[in-house]
Amino acid sequence: MSEARFGEFVLVRRHGYVAELVLDRPKAMNAVSTEMARSIAAACTALGADRDARVVVLTSSHERAFCVGADLKERNSFSDADLMRQRPVARGAYTGVLELPMPTIAAVHGFALGGGFELALSCDLIVADRTAVVGLPEVSVGVIPGGGGTQLLPRRVGAARAAELVFSARRLEAVEAGELGLVDHVVEEGRDREEALELATRIAGNSPVGLRAAKRALRLGQGLDLRAGLEVEDAAWRSVAFSGDRAEGVAAFNEKRQPEWPGE
Repeated sequence: MSEARFGEFVLVRRHGYVAELVLDRPKAMNAVSTEMARSIAAACTALGADRDARVVVLTSSHERAFCVGADLKERNSFSDADLMRQRPVARGAYTGVLELPMPTIAAVHGFALGGGFELALSCDLIVADRTAVVGLPEVSVGVIPGGGGTQLLPRRVGAARAAELVFSARRLEAVEAGELGLVDHVVEEGRDREEALELATRIAGNSPVGLRAAKRALRLGQGLDLRAGLEVEDAAWRSVAFSGDRAEGVAAFNEKRQPEWPGE
């Protein structure tokens, strides 16, 4: 296992073809400061260009929290001009995770609130242990979810349910969050990281070319009518149909062996 640090607060660990993106600001329960946001964006830029990273798992080094959202202590010192200057930096962290080209899984325990939950929502899948508490409480402090929450949550749970959760600023514990579809898997306490890494390892056994194309089709097709969505799917299919991975996959199937993906 290798490690690379991005600034003081973000760590990337490699587990073979799985990359673990660790939020590592435990003294602040991973509150996202300006510096931390820059580091998340930088780590995502590096991961996006890494052809050996087939799946990314977003984890936390804090025992009782995934991420409590924006660093409100830092925000309290900002002038209006400071806040406007910081906005693109903050957005860069969330879009960095959202735009990773490979499948992404968030491993959530403890508090995942506001921007913390938005980082998880930016992933394709969310694994939460039974200690998880999630929510978008921004309207209770006079703002709105600004890390993608107003767009990502309705895509998970529907417009009306998302509106109720955003407007009420309600926090949900893991079991209810799982029942309502805010998270995808609810696991035993302390098992979120292990279960997410195990799922990532299973996914990473598949074609990296196929995984990236499938994610592209899933993401680009959201919100389109069926006819337009099928065109997106067809374009993604054409991008892989003549790839080395497709040839290897068919050959391995017929030869009854595990494929050795060229990744191209």
